Amino acid sequence: MKSKLTKKKASGRKVAAGAPRRDKKRAAPMPELLESLRISVTTIGDLLLTAADKYPDSDALIFERRKLSYRALVERSMHHARGLQALGVKPRDHVGILLPSSVDFVEFLFAIALCGAVAVPINARYRPHELAYVVENGDLVTIVTTTEVPDQVGFVERLFGALPQLESRRDPLRLALPEAPKLRNILLLGKQGRPCFVSQKAFDGLAKAAPADAVHRARLGTRVRDVGLMLYTSGTTANPKGCLISHEAIVRNSAALGRHRYQLRHDDRFWSPLPLFHIAAILPLLATFDVGGAYLTMGHFDAGKALKMLEKEEATATYPCFVAIMSDLIYHPDFKKTDLSRIRLMNSSFAMQPPGIKDAMLKAMPNAIQVGTFGMTETAGTVTTSMLTDSLEQRVTGLGKALPGLEVRIVDPESGKDLAPSQRGEVLVRGYCTLEGYFKDPQKTAHALDAEGWYHTGDIGSMDADGVMMFHGRTKDMLKVGGENVAAAEIEACLQRHPAVKLAQVVGIPDPRYVEVPAAFVELKPGQQVSEAELIAHCRAEIAGFKAPRQVRFVQEWPLSTSKVQKYKLRDQLMRELNLQPGGK
Repeated sequence: MKSKLTKKKASGRKVAAGAPRRDKKRAAPMPELLESLRISVTTIGDLLLTAADKYPDSDALIFERRKLSYRALVERSMHHARGLQALGVKPRDHVGILLPSSVDFVEFLFAIALCGAVAVPINARYRPHELAYVVENGDLVTIVTTTEVPDQVGFVERLFGALPQLESRRDPLRLALPEAPKLRNILLLGKQGRPCFVSQKAFDGLAKAAPADAVHRARLGTRVRDVGLMLYTSGTTANPKGCLISHEAIVRNSAALGRHRYQLRHDDRFWSPLPLFHIAAILPLLATFDVGGAYLTMGHFDAGKALKMLEKEEATATYPCFVAIMSDLIYHPDFKKTDLSRIRLMNSSFAMQPPGIKDAMLKAMPNAIQVGTFGMTETAGTVTTSMLTDSLEQRVTGLGKALPGLEVRIVDPESGKDLAPSQRGEVLVRGYCTLEGYFKDPQKTAHALDAEGWYHTGDIGSMDADGVMMFHGRTKDMLKVGGENVAAAEIEACLQRHPAVKLAQVVGIPDPRYVEVPAAFVELKPGQQVSEAELIAHCRAEIAGFKAPRQVRFVQEWPLSTSKVQKYKLRDQLMRELNLQPGGK
């Protein structure tokens, strides 16, 4: 494949007064000199305001059909913040965002921060059972959702399923639901109203009447170590955990990644297709805003539309990273004719990708610097990533080095002793980026964070003599489906809610698209019958589709150790049956 490396005519894009034009060529990356780095940290809300102070008329946010300047984004976010305060949102309150990736999502993310409250992005694929848990467990006082999405998303119907008493309420400002006692109201964006929701028209009226000074008083009272985000992440139990992330953790990590490691500048245009409820989308969003660049994304990933956006909007940095997205891009018929020559940086993590993806991307973008990354929600995103000055071999075979200010250890899971270079053990992380704890779960918090401040990831990794990290799997009973953490226990609990199921065990099997997918083994109750298709449909009705098992096998006798089912034997048995090899080959 040939990349189009010829010079293009000027695009005619308007450049804001005082904003530098994007250079045709950029200087070679500079080495990371620790003595030149300065700690710069603020709150999520002030990060946006600072960017708008410097670059008010520059593009901040670009979707397929809509763009917003920094000035406009601040105006919209302040309007929403005034409305949220009028609904009763106070500093440190938890506000849920149940929206698809959209301009509205970004506006409300910052609006919540400007109020000094805690944003709780909710996975847009959650089913009623999952929503009910997050709303109640997360102490949400307000939820922002919408009708302006495709019919199959159905947020309103899912909320009715999650909150059985909701549809009967007629005072949308004071819901008083027994199943969610702290939830006061739900804002419904869009033209279709319901009596139990606060309508967009009513919300806008409340916002216009509310004083802006009250928002700024709340904003100025927010500390950088206050919790700014609560992201639910699946663990080894049936229900996800509310991961508490401080303003300092997410903002400082974003600056360390973007400004210092990626060397982003104001003229960069950073494309990420990941859903905005994911830490791997929030991190690059804030990293881009930290330098006043433009963040490019889309409501729903479509490879053809993505390729058009990359070329039309002249993306300079990209964050596809997950194998399903990468494979969709390179196998799309438009890939070979798309001009990707302006891309100078891609977070590709080729060490974790099939070889065909690496070869195609390197050929398409010979001038782009490919980097690998290791991270997780509990560390506010990235822990390690490649240095731009690392060799190509280091960048495509490893996952980089720790960001400045972070410490990483590889220890023996049993003894806790540090291991020699290249030996495999549990990954421990310490630094400004680690979570404050798991919400309302001191036991899990104590298990994850030790007395010396080390976060025990439960991931198996190794580190070479140069400090380059590599990931090898998980100690926890977890699956990683297309980049999403999925607890086997959550799927097992769902299967066991079926009246015919006595016991269910779930394992992960290799998949060429999603890397790993769930497969279930089920023992039925005596005299009961149910088909594989019926059980899969049962799961899809109760939990997000990506969590549903792809295969179901029925068993009458389990392979047991002294006290536990030996899942590895079940997995090996199914892989032999399906003729699967590790890595999905």
